[in-house]
Amino acid sequence: MKKFRKVLDGLSSSSPGGVASPSCGSAAGTPTAHAPTPQDIHVQETLVSENFQICKTVRHGFPYQPTCLAFDPVQKILAIGSRTGGIRILGRPGVDCYSQHESGAAVLQLQFLINEGALVTACADDTLHLWNLRQRRPAILHSLKFNRERITFCHLPFQSKWLYVGTERGNTHIVNIESFVLSGYVIMWNKAIELATKAHPGPVVHLSDSPKDEGKLLIGFESGTVVQWDLRAKKVDFRIYYDEAIHSVSWHHEGKQFMCSHSDGSLTMWNLRNTARPIQITYPHGKILKDGRKESCKPILKVEYKTSRNSSEPYVIFSGGLSYDKSGGRRPTLTIMHGKAITVLEMDHPIVEFLVLCDTPYSNEVQDPYAVVVLLEKDFIVVDLTQSNFPIFENPYPMDIHESPVTCTAYFAECPPDIIPILYSIGAKQKKTGYSHKEWPVSGGTWTLGSQTYPEIIVTGHADGTVKFWDASAITLQMLYKLKTSKVFEKPKAGDGRAGELVEEDPYAVQMVSWCPHSRLFCVVGISSHVILYRFSKHDANTQIVSLEVRLQFDSEDVISPSEAENNPCFSDPSSPQPPGSPGSGTQDSLPCLKVKSRPVRMPPGYQAEMVVQLQWVDGEPPQQITSLDINSAYGLLAFGNCNGLTVVDFLQKTILMCMGTLDLYGAADPYQRLTRSPRKNRQSTSDFCMRGLSHFYSDSKKRIRTSYQSLTELSDNQVSMDMERSKSPTSVPYPSSLHYDPRSMPEPVASLRASHCSPVFYLLDNVKGPGRKLSLPTDLKTDLESRENSFSRSRSSSVSSIDRDTKESVTTLQFGESYGRKGDALPTACLWVGTSLGVVLLLPISIPTEEEERMEEPITMGPSGTVLMLKGSVLRFAFLDCGGALIQSPYEVWRDPNGPEDPDRTRRRKLINFSPSSSQEACGDGHLAVVCSEKQAKVILMPTQAVLFTHNITESSFLLRADVVSVCNSVCLACFCANGHIMTLSLPSLRPLMDINYLPLTDLRIARTFVFTNGGQALYLSSPTEIQRLTYSQEMTDNLQDMLGELFTPIETPEAQNKGFLKGFFGGNAQTFDREELFGEAAAGKASRSLAQHIPGPMGLENMKAAAGGVVGDLARARIALDQRGERLGELEERTALMMNSAETFSTHAHQVMLKHKDKKWYQL
Repeated sequence: MKKFRKVLDGLSSSSPGGVASPSCGSAAGTPTAHAPTPQDIHVQETLVSENFQICKTVRHGFPYQPTCLAFDPVQKILAIGSRTGGIRILGRPGVDCYSQHESGAAVLQLQFLINEGALVTACADDTLHLWNLRQRRPAILHSLKFNRERITFCHLPFQSKWLYVGTERGNTHIVNIESFVLSGYVIMWNKAIELATKAHPGPVVHLSDSPKDEGKLLIGFESGTVVQWDLRAKKVDFRIYYDEAIHSVSWHHEGKQFMCSHSDGSLTMWNLRNTARPIQITYPHGKILKDGRKESCKPILKVEYKTSRNSSEPYVIFSGGLSYDKSGGRRPTLTIMHGKAITVLEMDHPIVEFLVLCDTPYSNEVQDPYAVVVLLEKDFIVVDLTQSNFPIFENPYPMDIHESPVTCTAYFAECPPDIIPILYSIGAKQKKTGYSHKEWPVSGGTWTLGSQTYPEIIVTGHADGTVKFWDASAITLQMLYKLKTSKVFEKPKAGDGRAGELVEEDPYAVQMVSWCPHSRLFCVVGISSHVILYRFSKHDANTQIVSLEVRLQFDSEDVISPSEAENNPCFSDPSSPQPPGSPGSGTQDSLPCLKVKSRPVRMPPGYQAEMVVQLQWVDGEPPQQITSLDINSAYGLLAFGNCNGLTVVDFLQKTILMCMGTLDLYGAADPYQRLTRSPRKNRQSTSDFCMRGLSHFYSDSKKRIRTSYQSLTELSDNQVSMDMERSKSPTSVPYPSSLHYDPRSMPEPVASLRASHCSPVFYLLDNVKGPGRKLSLPTDLKTDLESRENSFSRSRSSSVSSIDRDTKESVTTLQFGESYGRKGDALPTACLWVGTSLGVVLLLPISIPTEEEERMEEPITMGPSGTVLMLKGSVLRFAFLDCGGALIQSPYEVWRDPNGPEDPDRTRRRKLINFSPSSSQEACGDGHLAVVCSEKQAKVILMPTQAVLFTHNITESSFLLRADVVSVCNSVCLACFCANGHIMTLSLPSLRPLMDINYLPLTDLRIARTFVFTNGGQALYLSSPTEIQRLTYSQEMTDNLQDMLGELFTPIETPEAQNKGFLKGFFGGNAQTFDREELFGEAAAGKASRSLAQHIPGPMGLENMKAAAGGVVGDLARARIALDQRGERLGELEERTALMMNSAETFSTHAHQVMLKHKDKKWYQL
């Protein structure tokens, strides 16, 4: 082998990771005694710390736990507030912005400053915030914290800078939006109600100014009292009392009457001429019973009263109000009353809030509603009011990520450019129909495709067995294709043995996926210990799905000789039943959890199931869940493993190549001095492909005792008891049952968190005791990583030589690739790299026939090579570099349509693309570098000598949840996500720390289980049950992010108010102008008490509010637009002036003529 020379200085600098044991190599940058030194490596590393920076990019999905809604009718943008303090601002597709209040307090109400590029939020911590939307990432300009009163309702009149704020005490305060300070003008509750009234009217639930006169403020109290307050005279115009509590009030646009919704399901109409009693009381969904009583109805939480030009009948739209008798079996409803027609729209989820979208922002004009935005607890819909059947608009945002709970995620950047159009064309046929044909009404903002875009795809697996492919290019998200894995199986029937127990669970839930975009092979692992292999085809087909069943389970206390192993293969043929009396002769034994369809299945274009591999039940116990998966299209092999062992399947010949227990993978090279087990005769047998081990140490009665979460937590944190339990021989007298450690006997999700021998990767689906299983979804997991950290740090001892871990050593990661299976190999061959939960790395060389005809007929041979490498903690990731530091991709087969029309002149042959180490480097000689990362440390190993070149101890106090080797800035690095919330990157191959940022102070299990890195410096995780958060760790992408985001604010001229005409304006009573500054300003009203509210300036000053932008280009563009608009306005002004002069001259001429005509006439002659 040629010597390698080092070019880059500083590679040998010691890392802070500490020194590893001699068997594991030395600290980062320090060569081992027997290995080539780092100075001999010819790798020029280009990545430096300045290339990395953490930044959130965009959030996709439905806002989790929404609370309120607002819409700007001029800018046409929409805002949604959430219970966790988040704000989601939406415009046209591509305009999607997420902001978060630092306090995390729930957002109670949102108010746009219409066409001003600003938003006011009222939060549950009684703080008002003013957000600047004139920049791509909104920022808080001002905050106002109320100290003595709680905010209940806010109202901001159109084109006003004074915000009305109602409180729980019934008072109404006024805030100046520009300075964000309180006015001295206060409407006290005791002034608003009559002096004779002894009871408190309750909190303010409504505020609105009269459409007829802006100087009149309508105040609604919860108790049923409504007051109109004269702001100029500082007195009450009228008071209305009603027996039922008020939930909302809505004006008629003429300002002469208004409508209230009440807690008894009634709507009352009030006329300002007679406020003694309502002119109309209706119970829209309540009937009069035979005895004369009215049906009791649920409250009407909100009502909107809107008029239309096209119809003399107004629209009355409200939520709730169903009778209690009917509402028991009915879903939440939105009712639309238009004249005599009443339409009830049933919703799938409870209604949080709704808004009626109108053409005009002026409250005193005919409203002309055209749509209703309905915010549900778990959905967001827009109803088209212009059509009689009220269809909904097709939602352009990805709001249905959580249609079924997300159970796993995968992220693929730099995909082949043709894959997205193909998936989109197939997925377009799956779309629903019946949507409104009109354009989506939330169309504000501007967004252009960025310059740095490349194909990206996000894959999500769900609890109902569906898999969704999403186009994630250019920081957007669009549904491409949906795959239902449940269609492969027969539907479970109640009472049908094992399947009947799973009817009410999620038997098809997706646990992990593996996808090769080049060959378009797709593999899905399900909760029921099944693996489904899919091939992509543009044509439909009738296919017989091949079903293979595998017995990968240990039996206890059985003496197995090699001859017996030959007679008891791990995989069984379903057609050959076992003899009676065998261990698997129970009613559920030697059977899988699900039944694959036996008849030919018609499959539409897209991904079509080709083969299903299922693990069998053994001795009445369900199979352990699959913990690792890899597939290689060039080799035609599929490998998966769990805590019992490893299975390799040849999916070209549809046979099971190997089914081996984890211990048998070692051969004679077991690194652990395990306690002697009795009996055990096949310990050193490498030819035995079937491992039957110890799985039932304890009786079922003892298993049932261990159900307390608290006791398990205490035991897991007790090092003495855990070590004692580990050191016990299974054949000795057991401790009390609560000390024994069997993950299947623990309540989920404790099983996945506490078992030291389980994979450290957080699997979304956890196994539980008994024949049934329950799915542990990230939607209902607790944020309890600290206890797991303690458990892992204490249970994972570095001196494991004397610890008995013979059972349940999980296969945690698998990787096919061209490598050297043995130290003496001169040429690379196909290999399978296996990593276990004890930090052991095993290599299995594979002998594959080269000719295609032989490949389909001759058997493949593979077996343990005895090669063993060791790391601290469970192995998470493998990757291969050539000796120049470039990433070696796994070989793959070029995609060909399996159902495409065959050309008789050409034979269909497989086209393989191979990236072998020897072919990827000519100047560097033979060999390659293997990067191995565990939950504690990373190593770079030189193959085939297996010399450890670099070692870096990544963390001591915590553990890694995710590690990926990714390409960034035309180079390669190791990206890691730690359980303590840190995101780290290490250079390759020297493992120098490049970045270590505490990204998340508290990492919950949902994030831990869904975090994934990809190429291009991007990553994602499930931030809530309904949202995907994307982020970048690349400085280059962070710098370019402003250009990729959409603009929320676009300069638009405010529409002019309608001309009412002379007579309407004269008799309308709106002749008197209303100057709020005179009433609420400091000169007239004085200053408010300092103790009432505290002003908190934001990071930006007021003078920057309208000038703030995403850069100099944005400023220049806005200035140019403003100049153009000013020029247009000046031109219009000149034209209007000329018209007025002409009309004035004409009027003067006509007046002079009339005067001359009647000059000398008497009055009686006129």
